Amino acid sequence: MIEIEEGSGNVYQDLGLPDASEMQVKSQLAAKIGEIIKARHLTQSQASEILGLSQPKLSEMLRGKFRGISEAKMMECLSHLGRDVQIVVKPAPRSRKEGRIEVVFA
Repeated sequence: MIEIEEGSGNVYQDLGLPDASEMQVKSQLAAKIGEIIKARHLTQSQASEILGLSQPKLSEMLRGKFRGISEAKMMECLSHLGRDVQIVVKPAPRSRKEGRIEVVFA
């Protein structure tokens, strides 16, 4: 019998990887960047010019290899793609000891 365990919502955390929260945020940002590039029918070469990244670096990011790209750079990429990026800092509910970092797409 195969035992099934419910995930936490963060695959990186479930796998026990370091910087799981950061990796989750980066994966969401990279997915949105890829979605916009696809919707605009841009080649990776065209997109890399717009984003200020080399084509190989963009390709790696879109394939989930984004350890060498900062969250700030990814937010800058979204801005270059015509998206407003807003950072909101608010108190965490008392039910949690720590705050959390999440990406919300409007």
